[in-house]
Amino acid sequence: MVSEALIDQDFVCNLNACKGACCVEGEAGAPLSEQEAQWLAENQSKIEPFLPQAGIEALNAQGAFIHLETGEYETPLVQGKECAYTHFEPDGSAHCGIERAYKAGSVEVQKPISCHLYPVRVQDYSEFSAVNYHRWPICSDACVLGTSLKVPVYQFVKEALIRKFGTDWYDELTLVAKTYKNQREHPDQE
Repeated sequence: MVSEALIDQDFVCNLNACKGACCVEGEAGAPLSEQEAQWLAENQSKIEPFLPQAGIEALNAQGAFIHLETGEYETPLVQGKECAYTHFEPDGSAHCGIERAYKAGSVEVQKPISCHLYPVRVQDYSEFSAVNYHRWPICSDACVLGTSLKVPVYQFVKEALIRKFGTDWYDELTLVAKTYKNQREHPDQE
């Protein structure tokens, strides 16, 4: 099930404005699957060279991931603030250290799928997955930029949606989005 907001809402990350606040703000680390948590544990030593000392210390103290009482997994935080995998550029902008390791060829995974998909959140149920747009005030500049560029959420996260659900699924979503938009723009035509 896909929220209409993925089609209706425009969105393009504007790192010049937000400085990667999604890696710093919030009350918890990035959601992880069990497989991603294990992968992080297995690859921590390959990722650490791309992290600041504070992130490395947080990983050494807390582990490569946090296993919550609910059974879910997430990335650890540095002193309750940024994700332990966050790297800060000289201009203060936050970037993913896992992605830095990926771009350098040190690891084969770009970043956790929950981060790659953002602002899309996926809730898996036994019979289906709910694919929703997550509204967060820190991303208001991304909505403005997306509107000016006319890029809907589902197009902005195309690569991540294909990574999560596959090319056929994304192609079908694109057809549904075109039909949906056409019906909204021309309600008298059938």
